[in-house]
Amino acid sequence: MNFSGPGFVIAIIAICTAGWIINNWIRAKHGYALEDEWGGKTEKKDANAERKIALLSSENEGLNNKVSHLEERIAVLERIVTDKSGRLSQEIENLR
Repeated sequence: MNFSGPGFVIAIIAICTAGWIINNWIRAKHGYALEDEWGGKTEKKDANAERKIALLSSENEGLNNKVSHLEERIAVLERIVTDKSGRLSQEIENLR
């Protein structure tokens, strides 16, 4: 084998390029970030990410509203339970 000719250099370049292509193909197939020729990473983008964020934001807002409503109800119940003077129990009896 002759290692001094241009064919050897071209063969090494071809092997390295084929290895890089196969590596990126395997990474893309399994969902990993792809590597560009300078060593940087290209993340896989999710097409439904914006929709998912909007749905989660609206669900989060609804849950926050429920929590605040329940906090108000708990405050009222705490006030009823901790009433020392009996004023609230008297008002409840008057409403019956």
